[in-house]
Amino acid sequence: MNGKSILITGGTGSFGKKFVEMTLAMYPQVKRLVVYSRDELKQYEMNQIFPRSTYPQLRYFIGDVRDKDRLIRALEGIDTIVHAAALKQVPAAEYNPFEAVKTNILGAQNVIDAAITMNVNRVVALSTDKAAAPINLYGATKLCSDKLFTAANQFAGDRDIRFSVVRYGNVMGSRGSVIPFFFTERQKGVLPITDERMTRFNITLEDGVKLVNYALLNMWGGEIFVPKIPSYRILDVAKAVAPDCKINLIGIRPGEKIHEEMITETDAPNTIEFDNYFVILPSFTPYWSIADFTAQFDGTFCQEGFRYNSGINTEWLTVEEIRTLIREHVDSALSI
Repeated sequence: MNGKSILITGGTGSFGKKFVEMTLAMYPQVKRLVVYSRDELKQYEMNQIFPRSTYPQLRYFIGDVRDKDRLIRALEGIDTIVHAAALKQVPAAEYNPFEAVKTNILGAQNVIDAAITMNVNRVVALSTDKAAAPINLYGATKLCSDKLFTAANQFAGDRDIRFSVVRYGNVMGSRGSVIPFFFTERQKGVLPITDERMTRFNITLEDGVKLVNYALLNMWGGEIFVPKIPSYRILDVAKAVAPDCKINLIGIRPGEKIHEEMITETDAPNTIEFDNYFVILPSFTPYWSIADFTAQFDGTFCQEGFRYNSGINTEWLTVEEIRTLIREHVDSALSI
């Protein structure tokens, strides 16, 4: 990344801030790092943490992915895009469906079109486990976004540009996620839980950034990278955060699954397993050799019927491991 000019959409979100922090630390010679987002207050607050007086390579650019002209302006001289902007709250997307479509689908296509127009070299888009066999609108819009980014490689012409996707599970401690919510609710002495059987994949922000960096360095174009990560049981998260609280079972909300999947059974024939991650190949024949790709990274195709499901995962976090991860990776304002 040293010497590169990078733009991150949704740059003031949980992932964006961690991406900026780690990029500045790991690649001090990064040429330019543009934080592209629509919230001026969050940009102001982020500038207090990462001031341009200390980090002259930083730029704070007000803009919305719905606005292609603004994206084109922001991409002047940019060679790498990390697309993290999204409307991701499931209930909000259900209540405001076309707003989610405009940001998550039309915004994705705007990023693709602008990247091609401005001769960007590498684009990695963030996805979610909810895009696998989606049952809510948020997941459906992200599945559509995934398809747009993987297919973008087919109509980029002879330009030196590659598009790929990174898909992972719940990010520990991200805004609006279950752990900060439990910290708020534990003051009442009761934690509301939708279903005691519920499980989720877990990844830290740091590992999410590392996976994006890996994809940027190793992408061939059209892949969906899926990391091998542990699962947790929601009851174990509750014990880790507030072991003395009572549990109130409130029932599964519309659009919610008991277990999440990142690779479905129908994806399996098109999925290659590597040491630390999987790759779902594009639904069309890529312009590169699958055999060469598999050989270079020492991968093997998944067996028929394989599913990467949080409820049947082989790696699980214990209560103490969850508590340790919270201490290490979640906002220090939350303490256990």
